Amino acid sequence: MAKMKAAMAAVLVMEKEGVTQAFGVPGAAINPLYAAMREHGGIGHILARHVEGASHMAEGYTRARAGNIGVCIGTSGPAGTDMITGLYSASADSIPILCVTGQAPRARLHKEDFQAIDIASIAKPVTKWATTVMEPAQVPRAFQQAFHLMRSGRPGPVLIDLPFDVQQAEIEFDIETYEPLPVYKPAATRKQVERALDLLASAERPLIVAGGGIINADASALLVEFAELTGIPVIPTLMGWGSIPDDHPLMAGMVGLQTSHRYGNATMLASDFVIGIGNRWANRHTGSPEVYCKGRRFIHVDIEPTQIGRVFAPDFGIVSDARAALALFVEVARERAAAGTLPDRRGWASECLARKGSVEYLRKTHFDTVPMKPQRVYQCMNRAFGRDTTYVSTIGLSQIAGAQFLHVYQPRHWINCGQAGPLGWTVPAALGVRAADPTRRIVALSGDYDFQFMLEELAVGAQFKLPYIHMVVNNSYLGLIRQSQRGFSMDYCVQLGFDNINTPADEPAMGYGVDHIKVVEGLGCKAIRVHRQEELAPAIAQADAWMAEHRVPVVIEVLLERVTNIAMGTEIDHIVEFEPLAAERADAPTAVSASMLD
Repeated sequence: MAKMKAAMAAVLVMEKEGVTQAFGVPGAAINPLYAAMREHGGIGHILARHVEGASHMAEGYTRARAGNIGVCIGTSGPAGTDMITGLYSASADSIPILCVTGQAPRARLHKEDFQAIDIASIAKPVTKWATTVMEPAQVPRAFQQAFHLMRSGRPGPVLIDLPFDVQQAEIEFDIETYEPLPVYKPAATRKQVERALDLLASAERPLIVAGGGIINADASALLVEFAELTGIPVIPTLMGWGSIPDDHPLMAGMVGLQTSHRYGNATMLASDFVIGIGNRWANRHTGSPEVYCKGRRFIHVDIEPTQIGRVFAPDFGIVSDARAALALFVEVARERAAAGTLPDRRGWASECLARKGSVEYLRKTHFDTVPMKPQRVYQCMNRAFGRDTTYVSTIGLSQIAGAQFLHVYQPRHWINCGQAGPLGWTVPAALGVRAADPTRRIVALSGDYDFQFMLEELAVGAQFKLPYIHMVVNNSYLGLIRQSQRGFSMDYCVQLGFDNINTPADEPAMGYGVDHIKVVEGLGCKAIRVHRQEELAPAIAQADAWMAEHRVPVVIEVLLERVTNIAMGTEIDHIVEFEPLAAERADAPTAVSASMLD
């Protein structure tokens, strides 16, 4: 046993649990923990400009690689309340992050001390566990429990609050004998999987809905293997996008009210049976259960028992980690394939593939207007960015249109805040992704309002040399809210444009308001403004050159036409298409043929 401060024990446990990187903002009440990190070394630290930004960096870090757990650190009071949005975002999408806050000394907690707030009570609804550690000797076990909970069952975030005097107190602790607690994940049984395959065998037009749980479980290869064995087409959810490549012949498109493909919705409506794996039946995917469920039966596989039947009652439910379930599905399907008892799904799969490749089900992208339409921007992005590109985005018309038109080919290459959708998430999340992986190609996607929310975090990218490309599609509007206000016959308090007194009258950006180029450059990064589609490819090439030379984020701002309505609706069978459908699409998501299904 060794004598050490409790703060040092916390650092040693985090390191033993695999933490090598933290994001945060120091402060008086958390300085003992920072002192221990400085003394010990081993855990890098990136200084955010806002504690909410640090929490989103931790999210991006976790989401980027299987096994990562992002750590966010802040002082007492507002640091913890600033983290709540990050905790909510992580909790909603089943993302494990650890938030550590400082706190006033124990004897002053009830005296309304400066920046003393019961942050554990505030954080409880958006965490798996939130605790203020009142006994110094419990600090190492609190951190041990935190990692155990974050990794067990449905993943999620934890907050640990450390009073100043608790951090400073000396305790006896032996890190040499420390081991992480065993992780618990429920697993499907063979009998359950056999029953599920029996039910699937009775279907004529089955689909697999692949949710974010497959990404979290690092089970995408098993998903593709199961789909190929059974011949069942796959509908990824927004959080599951990339679990099967967009150009795979069994990738049947996304379904939903907003981030969906016309062929995906049409295929869902033509199906008679759905097996959902690692998904929540989120309302923007399903619309109303009355429409979504009509004429089809359902199997639901999810790691969280209370998700089964939460939105609608499936015909059969299995509580299981997605990886454990898919491994068994593959095993049993192989046996049935060898025995010749798996149904032949080639006709149904060919029908789905034909829809995916038909211009009847594709939205138009080839617009030549100036200012540009967003659809043309995404067409240009598809042509400029390769299959290895990782996209990071959060919410708004920019993200919705991006999901309709961009292509994703690998798991964890679409990193999106799905359920919470906080504006400002994109910049810090992209920085967290870059911190997790120094080599991959990262392209963030924001509208102008999302970008303006937390653009100060670009200074973090400049300071810590975290380069990535940030595409800002600027229509000088709260575009999604403007579009939703159509139902109220108004366009109210959603305009961001004004005549910036510093913008020349002959500059096309006049009237768009904030000069993002000057702001970005003032934060130590590089920026380019694009007006026409032919300027976009050279801008990307210039961005690549600048990143290689300076190792800083590069923003490419594209001036859009002010008002473009993006396809969406109230039900999956009632999507309003505001623009003409495609006469041709050179950037269609697939070049495969039905012969590939043989």
